[in-house]
Amino acid sequence: MSERRSLASGDVLARRYELQDLVSERLGSSTWRAHDKVLNRNVGIELIASDDPRADHFLSAARDSTAVTDPRFLRVLDLIENEQGHHMVVREWARAFGLDQLLAQSSLPNRRAATVVAEVAEALAHAHEHGVYHRRLTPRHVLLKQSGAVRVVGLGVATALAPAGRQDTLADLQEYEQLDVQALGKLLYACVTSRWPGADVDGLRAAPTEHGRLLRPRQVRAGVSRDIDTTADRILGSPPRNHETPLRTAASIARTLRLSGEDDDLVDDQPSLAGLSSPDLLRLDPVIVPEGPPPGLEPPRRRPKAYEPAPPTTLERGRARARRAAKGDRGLVLLGVVGALVIVSLLAVLVSRSKEEASGPVDPTSPVRVLPVQRVVDFDPLGEDGRENGDQAPSIVDGKPSTSWRTSTYFGSPRLGGLKDGVGVVLDLGGPREVTSLRLRLVGDPTDIEIFTATDDTRRLPSSRRGLEQVAGLQGAASDASISLPRDTMTRYVVVWLTSLPEVAPGEFRGEISEVVVRGRS
Repeated sequence: MSERRSLASGDVLARRYELQDLVSERLGSSTWRAHDKVLNRNVGIELIASDDPRADHFLSAARDSTAVTDPRFLRVLDLIENEQGHHMVVREWARAFGLDQLLAQSSLPNRRAATVVAEVAEALAHAHEHGVYHRRLTPRHVLLKQSGAVRVVGLGVATALAPAGRQDTLADLQEYEQLDVQALGKLLYACVTSRWPGADVDGLRAAPTEHGRLLRPRQVRAGVSRDIDTTADRILGSPPRNHETPLRTAASIARTLRLSGEDDDLVDDQPSLAGLSSPDLLRLDPVIVPEGPPPGLEPPRRRPKAYEPAPPTTLERGRARARRAAKGDRGLVLLGVVGALVIVSLLAVLVSRSKEEASGPVDPTSPVRVLPVQRVVDFDPLGEDGRENGDQAPSIVDGKPSTSWRTSTYFGSPRLGGLKDGVGVVLDLGGPREVTSLRLRLVGDPTDIEIFTATDDTRRLPSSRRGLEQVAGLQGAASDASISLPRDTMTRYVVVWLTSLPEVAPGEFRGEISEVVVRGRS
């Protein structure tokens, strides 16, 4: 292990990243703004000591987050191990300021709060589709650019900086989505009240409660719109007041906030968050300049509200907004839709043709990402019929943990009843790829696993173990297993081979795989 020393501005890491400004230090990690001397651009670098017990989990979490391609998350550009005694995660740099800095001065107007949280919710919904969760979302993890764009930081690595030594179970993974959903509700609450529900977080005081129940935003600060007040309660309420339907997914929160009313903000003259130093940036009360003659001594009485028409519903407001957007340009809109359909059709043809062509050489400088699996086939060369529930095999790459591939049930011994050495599945990557790791979600434990690969010039699906090379293995794997492959492993076909199965009933043994994720370069 290399000796670790303190880093300072001017140090050059990995012969290309020159440290410039220390942005923050938190939970044993530090974040720097650095200059990439090779590509002449600014980057952000997160560092943790290589001998820290969380270091490997820190890099693994950053690697897993690359599966999420939503532009609102800062992209991972490079991962480096043990550079001058530190593990490094290099990300793109965004000139922005934290939402916690804004909320420390004042809460946001209703419309701005709804827009910011809707952007964060849409980004998290995309991450949840890939099985990646934030779990530590607070205002300091939300950045606002001068253009008004929203960026989210800390995906994966914020959780990795929690105390080490704990492995996530399948039940944990199912609960993480609700942690993110609750964090979105708290973020919305904080945006309009500058208070954080539950505790003091990021310099914000804890939100007030009454008889153990959280006060609604409209009870904390005047001027909060009814839509936002109701949405926050539908997320955080247990149960929500007035028998409202709870919001339990990030996607549903984003849709609800996008349809929130605009009538409650009398004035919102903030087309962007540019000019943070402007004294009017956080103004909540509109400045009204008196015009016309002074009112009479006995002004006319207002018409009773009972005679006024009912306010438009959320659906009616959304329809009106769509009509205003298309007014006068319906011909252009129709032409645009037709043009978009033609372009999508051409792209589909080009993509299908490119898949049929042979893959080019792998770029060693490209980032590690999730590799698409073209097809999955059961692999049972030692069985009598050469088949092992082949109709279930494609379900291990469908992104649904509820579906799985199972082996047959074997009796008397976990080693497939002594009938054969193993059974498994073949993953076809569509062309030669550099494979770096596999992540498997298994049902039951323990399971012994071996990983075989075909040579990079193999073009036909393997039907036997002849020509296959064992490159990795794992004994006694639990429900969530990660297996790293040797460096420069090039192959098109990856075989997951089960040699010992978990017990499902006394004397009965069966293996089951619910999900497989392959990572590497293409």
